[in-house]
Amino acid sequence: MNHLLNSIEMKRLDEYTINVLGMPSLVLMERAALKTTDIIIKNIQRSDRIIVACGSGNNGGDGIAIARMLHLKDYHVEVFFVGNEAKASNETKRQLEIIRNLGLTEYNSYMDFNHAEVIVDAIFGIGLSKPIEGKYEAVIRAINESNAKVFAVDAPSGICCTTGKVMGCAVNADYTITFGFNKIGLVLYPGAGYAGEVHVVDIGFPRQSMAYVSPRTRALETSDLADLPKRREYSHKGIYGKILVIAGSRNMSGACYFSAKAAYLTGCGLVKILTPYDNRIILGSTLPEAILETYDEAAIDAKAIKQTISWADVIVLGPGIGLSKASVELVQITLGNSQVPVIVDADALNILAEDMGPLRNRSCPVILTPHIKEMSRLNGVEASDVTESIIGVCQSFSASKNLICILKDARTVISNPEGETYINMSGNNGMATGGAGDVLTGIIAGLIATGGDDGTAANLFKAAALGVFCHGLAGDAARSVKGAYALLASDIIDNIPMVIR
Repeated sequence: MNHLLNSIEMKRLDEYTINVLGMPSLVLMERAALKTTDIIIKNIQRSDRIIVACGSGNNGGDGIAIARMLHLKDYHVEVFFVGNEAKASNETKRQLEIIRNLGLTEYNSYMDFNHAEVIVDAIFGIGLSKPIEGKYEAVIRAINESNAKVFAVDAPSGICCTTGKVMGCAVNADYTITFGFNKIGLVLYPGAGYAGEVHVVDIGFPRQSMAYVSPRTRALETSDLADLPKRREYSHKGIYGKILVIAGSRNMSGACYFSAKAAYLTGCGLVKILTPYDNRIILGSTLPEAILETYDEAAIDAKAIKQTISWADVIVLGPGIGLSKASVELVQITLGNSQVPVIVDADALNILAEDMGPLRNRSCPVILTPHIKEMSRLNGVEASDVTESIIGVCQSFSASKNLICILKDARTVISNPEGETYINMSGNNGMATGGAGDVLTGIIAGLIATGGDDGTAANLFKAAALGVFCHGLAGDAARSVKGAYALLASDIIDNIPMVIR
């Protein structure tokens, strides 16, 4: 598990390390420059001509130190000081003094980047707080129009490290070397698309500084798969949970199949599908392992539905159920009577967008899995407002509705009511295909069910995050074989065993 920091948290980390713990800012700057220089050298040729574009702040000081280190290793390097020297930080003034004493080539007016094979962007870093304009905009556009290989120091200039937004314009980097911890704006889009290959380097922030900041946002990594529920040597199917998948409608049996099969492949002991009578033949032939129970869409038997709900340890509600009167009743009955975790997806979300009453009046833990448009309906805002602040929207919705929210996007965000947040780094654009979300609900349900009796809020949250991560890993494995264009939901399912194994 890796922490992800925003601009404010990173500033607090710096200030605590320097002002409270007493570590000199120049020491951190030198370490940052040294680590960055090492990565640059590994990715360029000895003969390359290098321009380091530097601003007035400490990011510029990092860049000047990098230029000095490259110069002392006999690389052909020039410094382009874009900033205002009168307003430069003390550390940056000190770095300028050193390179002038060494005779390193320095320019202060506009220069042509086209003669460079390598450009180092040290103009703004993570401290940018307003849109870029004027000479800075001209410089950034010139960098992007060059054919040079671009290295960004800490963050591409122009990217907001809290939201990933482009602040007017931004450097399009091939590599970003960021210090201490990865930044939220480097993993969320569009920022992730500008960052290129991100390297997180340790420059010596003490553990006490991290404890002081206490960031709430994290990214899962493959080592977290060790937290997947364990299988017992002496066991039976009842130990691994019972999942009820309430899904499907006439001519919509695929959603049931995808969720139910994914749940089985994630280790669940028993899966029961509750679906309209019309789906019985196709589901009985495609997934005979599932228990099949049907209902009449024209006349919902509430008593029978309640009895089926009482059988389950985990419930999936919504994939492919449609927006009929019967579907509305199913949502009301399920949320009104369940005492076990319910994963709400797809059509059930659109039903709740019309009437949040069942969500408010429930007595069960809930995990909601909306994509951007579904969240816009649930929140009554434009989809652009959701993408503008995807983390804030997810956290706010989780807190206000007292549930776990999985807000699906190119970088899916998972939040709990306490504000703890995961950003998923697995997955790919080939997974933008019908049925992929149904597979996700099944994986999450399977992880909750196989977790046994430990259905605490913390473990539900971890299961939700791990489910999203595993889903993305399965999609990545599928893409490696099928490619992004040909990837289907069934390919994601086929690769679940590899990820879990």
